[in-house]
Amino acid sequence: MSIYRVEPSELIKTLAEKLKEFSDIIHPPEGSEFWKTAAYKELAPEDSENFWYIRCASLLRKVRKFGPIGINRLRKHYSGRSRKKSGKRHSVKGSGKIIRVALQQLEKANLITTVEKKGRVVSPEGISLIERTAYSIIRNKKS
Repeated sequence: MSIYRVEPSELIKTLAEKLKEFSDIIHPPEGSEFWKTAAYKELAPEDSENFWYIRCASLLRKVRKFGPIGINRLRKHYSGRSRKKSGKRHSVKGSGKIIRVALQQLEKANLITTVEKKGRVVSPEGISLIERTAYSIIRNKKS
């Protein structure tokens, strides 16, 4: 399990670049540059070109680490604090549509599979992609 030996931000950034090779299957939906990632956010992500690939890579890593996992638990992973009005802060879940559409695209690319009544897990092709990416990062650090 080399995903635990690599810095998550490096792994996600490198995985996002590799997911761009699947551009015929994994691509930002129309209008996604205007979508907020959660109800507590004020604006859409600034890096709208790479955002979709970064979120897909992040989801792939989270499904590998915590899977089998469902959309509701993933929404909790992307949650944050809402402080729009006076009063106490409250936790707000992340956007379910972004997670759902990204997971559907990852399924079409055969990187994730669905387990009945349990959630989603990473397929052998997805495990191979993640592990090869992590090993290449480790190898580059050593040299």
